[in-house]
Amino acid sequence: MQYTPSVCLNEQVREVENVGDRRICLTTDKQELHTHAVLITAGIGMFTPRKLPNFSLARFEEHGLSYFVRSVNDFRDKDLLLIEGGDSALDWALNLEGITRKTTLIHRRDEFRAHEDSVKKLYDSTVEVKAFYELKDLHGDGWVNEAAIVSNKTKVEERLSVNAVLACLGFHSNLGPIAEWGLQLEDDSICVTTKMETTIPGIYAAGDIVRCPGKLKLIATGFGEAATAINNAAAYVNPSLKLFPGHSSTLMDKASEKSE
Repeated sequence: MQYTPSVCLNEQVREVENVGDRRICLTTDKQELHTHAVLITAGIGMFTPRKLPNFSLARFEEHGLSYFVRSVNDFRDKDLLLIEGGDSALDWALNLEGITRKTTLIHRRDEFRAHEDSVKKLYDSTVEVKAFYELKDLHGDGWVNEAAIVSNKTKVEERLSVNAVLACLGFHSNLGPIAEWGLQLEDDSICVTTKMETTIPGIYAAGDIVRCPGKLKLIATGFGEAATAINNAAAYVNPSLKLFPGHSSTLMDKASEKSE
């Protein structure tokens, strides 16, 4: 931010078009922007929550049934039913302890797909853990006030008095509008060269959204790819620039020579 770039928040790029002469037009849901180069670092795409398979439960969405946490205050003093056994479910079970009036966590197995330390903390907490249980139905008049759960071992059904349900079922990811930009894609990833170039001149990509041979999806790798993309994009915009900016030690040596 030290170079005061223009920052556009709450804005989605809908279309990207190479209009020639090293110029690219970006059409967003709010405006049209023109640039010489684009770097896409969109992670693994847009996220939408996985939902419970019982479609009739959609009537309780925003009326007690949530798939992610917007604010912990939404669960304050509530009797919460938390569904699933991954890191997200356990993290929220622990983070909401003391905020909810009571939290019950159900999971279809007695093994959790979560960090070992989180599992230990869960069983040491005030959260009631009910293994081998699944949600059968929700009841309420405009707002959730009861959950029907069933044991997948005994088939015995139980009714829980709850006024909040949090289903941490994970997320679906997709590329959204990026898939329509004419880029070469493979397995929902953008194919790039070792220079982080896409198949459209002037458009580069880095991070989890790119696919290249031997790629290891780590944050450190993404930083390196971004640096590679930026330097190549700069050279694309201004061919007179050197691709390699030089070592910091080299710059220090030159500064030392001047001082002498």
